Amino acid sequence: MSALRVSLPLIAWAVVLVAAEPSWKSKPISDWTEEDARQILTDSPWARTVKAIIGPLQTEDQRREGGNMGLPHGIGFDGFADDRPRPDVPKSPLDVVKPESDVRPSRSFPLQLRWESALPIRVAELKSRVIEPPTSSGADHGYIMAVYGVPSARVKGDPKTLGEPLKSQAFLRREGKKDVRPSSVEVFQREDGMVIVYLFPLSAEITRKDQRVEFDARIGRLGIAQSFNVEEMQFQGRLEL
Repeated sequence: MSALRVSLPLIAWAVVLVAAEPSWKSKPISDWTEEDARQILTDSPWARTVKAIIGPLQTEDQRREGGNMGLPHGIGFDGFADDRPRPDVPKSPLDVVKPESDVRPSRSFPLQLRWESALPIRVAELKSRVIEPPTSSGADHGYIMAVYGVPSARVKGDPKTLGEPLKSQAFLRREGKKDVRPSSVEVFQREDGMVIVYLFPLSAEITRKDQRVEFDARIGRLGIAQSFNVEEMQFQGRLEL
């Protein structure tokens, strides 16, 4: 009787685990539905919705000290409000002696990250008829990370020229190894915002032993830091990145 009491909770827990498993995991690719594809593209080991931190704008005095004037513009700057601190006009003698505070609450902005070079992502885009970024670099040239949803900016130029300033502000990080910088970055304007595509060299050799790989990037005022579990990124018996 006691053995039965012990086994019932274990069975119930196993049922919960099976129920929580995404449906696409137990299906062959040919049976994936549009809903399966949507899950893979939005919430899977290869795709994450992240809250990028919106960095504070410099004050006018700080801009002048750096030789700049007015608001910064461009990728990651356009589309956000001017939230620079304004001097408070004292309303009473007590306000004059109050200590000033430079502490401002951090704000965030939702972005979508996808390992575009991973087979499940490429198949899911075909299944859901999603148009992938028209990058000039294929999956066989490196690890491709795409950032979706950056507000449109008033910029012109070819994708690689626009992405060049962002190369030095992004990297892949793994414990005990050197950070890996992208070999190229491309920026594409779309109706729903900008897509920024980072190509990291295959010489980085990400393996299961790495356990976790973190993508870090700064895009104008936006700061991104997202970790991915390498062990979960297995698909059909092989690591997909």
